[in-house]
Amino acid sequence: MTAVGQVAPDVGVQAACQALVVPRASFYRARFGASTALPPAVEAPPSSIIHPRALLDQERAQVLDLLHSDRFVDCPPAVVHATLLDEGAYLCSPRTMYRILHDHREVRERRDQLRRPIYAKPELLATAPNQVWSWDITKLRGPAKWTYYYLYVILDIFSRYVVGWMIAEAERASLATRLIEETYAKQAIEPAQLTIHADRGASMASKPVAFLLADLGVTKTHSRPHTSNDNPFSESHFKTLKYRPDFPDHFDTIGQGRDSCRTFFSWYNFDHRHSGIAFLTPNVVHHGLAETALAVRHAASMAAYQAHPERFPNGVPTPTALPTHVFINPPTTQAPTRIPLAQAH
Repeated sequence: MTAVGQVAPDVGVQAACQALVVPRASFYRARFGASTALPPAVEAPPSSIIHPRALLDQERAQVLDLLHSDRFVDCPPAVVHATLLDEGAYLCSPRTMYRILHDHREVRERRDQLRRPIYAKPELLATAPNQVWSWDITKLRGPAKWTYYYLYVILDIFSRYVVGWMIAEAERASLATRLIEETYAKQAIEPAQLTIHADRGASMASKPVAFLLADLGVTKTHSRPHTSNDNPFSESHFKTLKYRPDFPDHFDTIGQGRDSCRTFFSWYNFDHRHSGIAFLTPNVVHHGLAETALAVRHAASMAAYQAHPERFPNGVPTPTALPTHVFINPPTTQAPTRIPLAQAH
């Protein structure tokens, strides 16, 4: 730092710091100490200095009194300024009037403004099937333009298993309550066992659905408005459905839609190997068969290793890990862990 101080008067601080590879911040910190006060050369000008074009205190008071008068109390500064000019008088510019009003905290929005409520981010955790369900409704194109069929789907977020679905010609809360109630009974859910998550669609946020869930002892949560990431499992599932190569562009009848979805959901639950659940099928995970399936996989890997260990450069195969925690919006301080299934018990 001493060398920089010796060279700086001749070549400047920046050139001296670059030549001696010293950060300028370190140089200034060493020169002026740890104090937060600025060096004298860059100190703010004293507040006692008054700009020569500034209004005097009595002139500012005169402008404020005029703005408070009955004549101009409801007029914006631009109107006041123009009116005074028409009368051959000039006090100050409209911008100066605004400054004076601002100094007295009299510049604000006077209209009633919409204040939207603050919605909390939903944070849900599932460690086993039938703890958290996600449900949503999507449109399927019908036989004519602007005609649709409505597909209701309830998905278990831990196993990715579709526990309930139906196709209807309309989106109604009564249809949603019937599907939820039938699925609840089919899965033998106990009170206080389940949380159902959905977005804020008309059916999802309807009173009939809310009353039904309260009667069943089910906790309900909703996504934040216009935040599709708060319902990621249903959104991802609908993408899997509609991006299937054999998914029709439209359905001529509702019966055709039901037949197509029946084939899809059978494939999805029993044949589709989901990347989020260690490439097991949702049916295997949902019905507690994952441990056996992973044990069979590991046995096959060990047999191959024992026959040809040279083909495994990383050594002995490790058991496939199954996620033990599934989150909707995981807390920022805690991430889902992945441990071998054998250790989870």
